[in-house]
Amino acid sequence: MKGRWGKYLLGGLVIAVLAGCSSRPTDQGQQYKDGRLDQALELVDQPNARGVPVNAKDYSDQLMQIKNASPALFSRNTTTYQAVQNWMASGADTRQLSQFGLSAYQMEGMDNYGNVQFTGYYTPVVQARYTQQGEFRYPLYRMPNKGKRRLPDRAAIYSGALDSRYIIAYTNSLMDNFMMEVQGSGYVDFGNGQPLVFFGYSGKNGHAYRSIGKVLIDRGEVAKADMSMQAIRQWAENHSEAEVRELLEQNPSFVFFHPQPFALVKGASAVPLVAKASVASDRSLIPAGTTLLAEVPLLDNRGKFTGKYEMRLMVALDVGGAIKGQHFDMYQGIGPEAGHSAGYYNHYGRVWVLKGASSGTPLFSAYQQSSNSGGSQLVTR
Repeated sequence: MKGRWGKYLLGGLVIAVLAGCSSRPTDQGQQYKDGRLDQALELVDQPNARGVPVNAKDYSDQLMQIKNASPALFSRNTTTYQAVQNWMASGADTRQLSQFGLSAYQMEGMDNYGNVQFTGYYTPVVQARYTQQGEFRYPLYRMPNKGKRRLPDRAAIYSGALDSRYIIAYTNSLMDNFMMEVQGSGYVDFGNGQPLVFFGYSGKNGHAYRSIGKVLIDRGEVAKADMSMQAIRQWAENHSEAEVRELLEQNPSFVFFHPQPFALVKGASAVPLVAKASVASDRSLIPAGTTLLAEVPLLDNRGKFTGKYEMRLMVALDVGGAIKGQHFDMYQGIGPEAGHSAGYYNHYGRVWVLKGASSGTPLFSAYQQSSNSGGSQLVTR
């Protein structure tokens, strides 16, 4: 789980600046085919999209998780959820949304032409032991009792500034530890045949975050266009342990964890997340529980845009400090395969917010000027 706080760490790692709206389509999937949109969410008669959602079951499973974990959140959105499920059961034709009491609001995107940014996150699985042994010599820490003192920065922690009583596990990879910090949580395999233990976010040391991705770009080690979590890992594999440590120490911020046996991955809404059916959003624009119909760019195994898209139904259930405005972070799931997908995503698709016509609470209450585009931003209640 990246969860409520993990994405505050993402900072400049994978966020790229979209070129001006006069640019031609790029390999990040910009489309520029819907004309200019002048509102952050613009009511449309029907989405200009082809195909039907490919993840009807996952969306239904995600709704069941919401119903079981957060009845209040489910109740606030039950009209929309029921209407969407009725629409899916009848073939999910985007031309027929209104027949099921659904309104579609297209998001203006980062460029006012409908191009919404998609990044990805996941839940890593790291190998560890309870005691230091052999290759397992890189500590994971629980949150220290700091009192009024400021906690040490990353470099000092790596040098042993924290008491050993705060160590909760030893892994075999300093880079794995760092990537788990970026995601905000992860599962730990202690190699004893027992179920994986979830290590949830417990806090930070209070030092400012600095993107190591940006450091590598600034040093000319990795091209900006090639930056990804995979690119950082590849760089680490080709450099010494001392060089990797020196790079990581450029980010003084440090994350602490706490073990939670038998825990499921949950987002900020305290709802278990279903892979590729949940996203993190900016809640000032997209409230928790909102259903999204998204045209998501498809990538190949090397993270390159294939020129194809697929329709997905997803629910906003998480948040993140780097997730602002016309940008979603898609939850990719657990383990290396999910991490492979998450590490490459920094692409653009289209999104429509779906809203049941007879919902008790209006989705939007007022407008204000958007800070990231020439359009407007809708303020939720």
